[in-house]
Amino acid sequence: MIKFISHCPPKNPIGQGKIMGNKVECNQMTSIKPKMNRMSNISFFKIARSLGILGIVGLLFCVSCKGKPEAGPSSPPNILFIMSDDHTSQAWGIYGGPLKDYVRNENIKRLASEGAVLNNTFCTNSICVPSRGTILTGQYSHMNGVYTLTDALEPDSLNIAKVFQENGYHTAIIGKWHLKKQPSGFDYFNVLPGQGVYHDPILKTKENWQDSQEGGAKYQGFSTDVITDLSIQWMDTISKEKPFLLMTHFKATHEPFDYPERFKDLYGDEDIPEPQSLYDFGPETTGRSFEGQSLDNLALRWESASKGPWWCDYPELPFTVEGIDSIAARKKTYQKLVKDFMRSGAAVDENIGKLLDYLEQSGLAENTVVIYTADQGYFLGEHGFFDKRLIYEESLRMPFVIRYPKEIKGGQRIDDIVLNIDFASLFADYAGIDLPESFQGQSFRNNLKGETPKDWRKTMYYRYWTHEPIRPAHFGIRNERYKLALFYGRSLDVNLYQNENTEPAWEFYDLEKDPHENHNAFNDPQYAEVIAEMRQELLEQRENVGDTDADHPEVLEILNSHWN
Repeated sequence: MIKFISHCPPKNPIGQGKIMGNKVECNQMTSIKPKMNRMSNISFFKIARSLGILGIVGLLFCVSCKGKPEAGPSSPPNILFIMSDDHTSQAWGIYGGPLKDYVRNENIKRLASEGAVLNNTFCTNSICVPSRGTILTGQYSHMNGVYTLTDALEPDSLNIAKVFQENGYHTAIIGKWHLKKQPSGFDYFNVLPGQGVYHDPILKTKENWQDSQEGGAKYQGFSTDVITDLSIQWMDTISKEKPFLLMTHFKATHEPFDYPERFKDLYGDEDIPEPQSLYDFGPETTGRSFEGQSLDNLALRWESASKGPWWCDYPELPFTVEGIDSIAARKKTYQKLVKDFMRSGAAVDENIGKLLDYLEQSGLAENTVVIYTADQGYFLGEHGFFDKRLIYEESLRMPFVIRYPKEIKGGQRIDDIVLNIDFASLFADYAGIDLPESFQGQSFRNNLKGETPKDWRKTMYYRYWTHEPIRPAHFGIRNERYKLALFYGRSLDVNLYQNENTEPAWEFYDLEKDPHENHNAFNDPQYAEVIAEMRQELLEQRENVGDTDADHPEVLEILNSHWN
C-alpha cells in the first residue's frame, strides 16, 4: 500500500485535494452547510425537541458536514472504468477455454455474478494506442487520427472526459495512458510514460509533466498495486458533492508479462493445457494468407534478453530452447508465456477486489457503474501466435463485464455485438449527458437491461492500419456467424516505417463450424453466395462508418482488381 501524508487541516476534512507524489496537497477548504432556511430550521428543531432526538439531529448535521451524503435515487452514477492491457478473454476463466480452471479470477467472477458479461464485445483496431483513442473519442481510427502505435491523441480532441468535466463530474485517469501527449479533460491524471515499467513505476501528473519519457515521480511497489492505491486515494480525497468518472488503467498484462513477488510460485511445475492450434507452424495447413507473429519469435526475444540488455525486463530468465526440437521448443515457450501471463493477471484480479471493497466500505457501490475490460485481446499460443493486431477472434474480442446494482441484473450473459466505439456513448447515457455528434458509437444501456433495440447492429467493421509482411494491413467485417477480411497489404501514409508490400488476399471463416478459424474457406464453393453477400455488406459498412479510402486510390484499385 502506498503511504500518503495528509497536509489537510484535521478539523475540516471536506477539502478537495490533489495527489502529488507521495502527498495530498489540499486546495481551499470549505464547509458544506445544510441547505435549510431559517423557518425550516425552527420547524425542524421543534419537532426534533418534541421527539427527544436532538442528539440524532446533531449527528446528521455532522455527517452532512463531512460531505459524504448517501446518493439519492436520481443521482447520476459514478463510473469506475477499469481496463487492463492485453488481458485477453482466454485468461479470464469466465469465457471458457483451456485456462478456465487455472486462472485466478475471484473478483472477475464476483463482478460477473453481480452484473452482466458481454460475450461479443470487439475492438475496431486491435492495438493499444488506437483502441484507447477510440474508447475516449467514440470514433474509429480514421476519424480520430489515431491509426497506429506511433500516433498521439491531440489534447484539443473532444473526448468523453471533457464531456463529463463540462457536465459537473470529477474526472481522473490513473495508470496507463499511452497516447503520447498530455491528457486533457481530466481534473487529475497520474499516468505512466509510454509503456511504463512493472516495478517501482514512474507516473506523471500535470505538475511534473514532460513530454516523451521525461518527468514524473517514482512510486515504490508493483505497478498494478500502485495504480490501485492511487485510484483509491483519489476517490477518497475528492468531494462527494458530485459524481466521478475514474479510469483506472493497468499496465498488466502487457509484455513482458511480469508479476509481483507474491505470485512467483503460482503454477510451479504444473503442466498447463494447450490450445488446439498451438503447433500450427505456418499458413500451409490453414489456408491463411500470412505468416503471423510466431510464438517462436517470443522464444528468440527471451533468449536475446537472457544474453544482454533488452527493451524490457522479462521475469524468470535465462531462457533457452537450444538443443530441443521444434515441438518441444513450442511447448516450453507456451508454458512460460501462459504462466507468466496468468501470474500477471492474478495481480489484476486481486486489485479489482481492492477497488470493489473500497466502494462497498465507502457506501459508493450501489450508485457506481463498475466496468472491467481489456483494450483488446491477445494470442496465447492459438495459431502458434502471440501478440494481437489481427481480425481473428482471440485478438479481436474484448472481454467485458459491467456491474450497476440499480439497473443491471446479476448473472447475465449478453450476445449482442458491442464495439469500443460504444463505450463513451454508454458512459454519457448513464450520466444523462447529451451525446456529442462526433461520437460514432451507440449506448448499449438498454441491451444491458435485456431490451436490445430492434435495429441493433448485426455486423461490425474492423480495420488494422499498420502493415508489415508477417501481419499485413487489412479490413473486414464480422457478423453473428461469418467473418470476411481483405488483407490488402500496403503501408499507405499512416505508418511511420514503410514496409514491403504483400500480395492482397481474402480470408473467410464460418465461426459456427470453425470457431477457432483453422480453415480459410474463401474458395469453398458452398460459401459462394454468403461471401458475395458479405462483400457487398463490407462496402456498405465502409460507407456507413466513413472509411472509404478516398485518399488511398491504391486500396480502391486492389479492392476492385481482387473482387472476383
